[in-house]
Amino acid sequence: MDFLTNLVEVVNNYLWNYVLLFLLVGTGVYFSIRLRFVQVRKLGAGLKHTFGGLTLRGEKADHEGMSSFQALATAVAAQVGTGNIAGAATAIVSGGPGAIFWMWVSAFFGMATNYTEAVLAQKYRSTDENGKVVGGPVYYIKAAFPNGFGKFLAGFFSVAIILALGFMGNMVQSNSISDAMFTAFGVPKVVVGILVALVAGFIFLGGVQRIVSVTEKLVPVMALLYIVGSLAVLVCNWRNLPGVFVNIFTAAFNPSAVLGGAAGITVQKAMRFGVARGLFSNEAGMGSTPHAHALAKVKQPQDQGIAAMVGVFLDTFIILTLTALVILSTGATASGLTGAALSQYAFASVFGKAGEVFIAICMLFFAFSTIVGWYFFGQANVKSLLGEKAIKLYSLLVVVFVAVGSCLKVQLVWDASDMFNGLMVLPNLLALLALSNLMTRLEKDHMAKEAAEKVAEHTNA
Repeated sequence: MDFLTNLVEVVNNYLWNYVLLFLLVGTGVYFSIRLRFVQVRKLGAGLKHTFGGLTLRGEKADHEGMSSFQALATAVAAQVGTGNIAGAATAIVSGGPGAIFWMWVSAFFGMATNYTEAVLAQKYRSTDENGKVVGGPVYYIKAAFPNGFGKFLAGFFSVAIILALGFMGNMVQSNSISDAMFTAFGVPKVVVGILVALVAGFIFLGGVQRIVSVTEKLVPVMALLYIVGSLAVLVCNWRNLPGVFVNIFTAAFNPSAVLGGAAGITVQKAMRFGVARGLFSNEAGMGSTPHAHALAKVKQPQDQGIAAMVGVFLDTFIILTLTALVILSTGATASGLTGAALSQYAFASVFGKAGEVFIAICMLFFAFSTIVGWYFFGQANVKSLLGEKAIKLYSLLVVVFVAVGSCLKVQLVWDASDMFNGLMVLPNLLALLALSNLMTRLEKDHMAKEAAEKVAEHTNA
């Protein structure tokens, strides 16, 4: 056990702190340039497209897929998780306030990567033997490498995501829920675990229709709740905000000017922890959210691409940033805490016990939505790897993992989840880069079509 723990720790250190750090950001920079900074050109259109379809009673998902907003809600359900409460806190403690700047940088370039994932997921989606729409990275991985190597990479990706998200990742999420409920209300962890597992099982058994029905209602409500609560804290500490922004930008390039030499935080540390926590939270380039975006019913793949960009924007520039501003404006870093406990302390410094309760409720929403989203991503890969009949067994196993994870924390499982989370990125990015020329052609054709339509509209007017 000690050997495995040490091995996983070494792999994670090199994987997350070196390989993925440069590979994920590098891929984002590459696609930003090749796609002419689509995240700037199309953000406005993405916001209009997304919130124009906002509804708590959307159309019913069917064998032909789901609405664009339902697909985005399912993706955001997975993106906005405990990392939005704990991730920003960890980044600040480990990398100083400057980590938030680098978190923004990674998300900015990650938007281009996520756009590419969604467009390719749309282009290479397919239908199964029952006529249902299916899609995800395994389809464009096989298209990028149409040989035995492609099948191997697709299989490797499927196994990694099933383990990382469906099983071990959902143990982490359920443990976060039980911890928060126990701290705020004193509810026994085993009771919380059983309740969460039962509700999750009910949703899983309802298939895609029930999953999207839950996410399209849960995501807007939980996001609005957290945004309002965070803004209330910031209003109470508004005088500190100018200094907070000065510290973020100063510490990004000169940490000692803000923290002093004793803090031991360098520009490299600020960059490393900011980029790593940002990417871990918004999942851009990781190959998870394309499973949802592939199923969206849109006129053209680029329509879902701009919706996918909005998911990264909401996750990092709104939710994660609000958490960071709350922590820094309240001076909570002086508490010596980290992770979710630091965020809880920051809210409690303004609202007292109510702040702890608020974070516990948000943790419940965030973590549960992630369980639903991650289950869905895993299910798509179980189906492509083992067939439809294996889904019921997968559903049962996830429910068991959720129940056990709520009252059992094994560090090896937590670390292994991070490791497989990182390993699944590699085949996904290889496929994206291999298809980059095709992606560039698709974008040029789309831009030419848009230009022609504008000319036609102007002529008709």
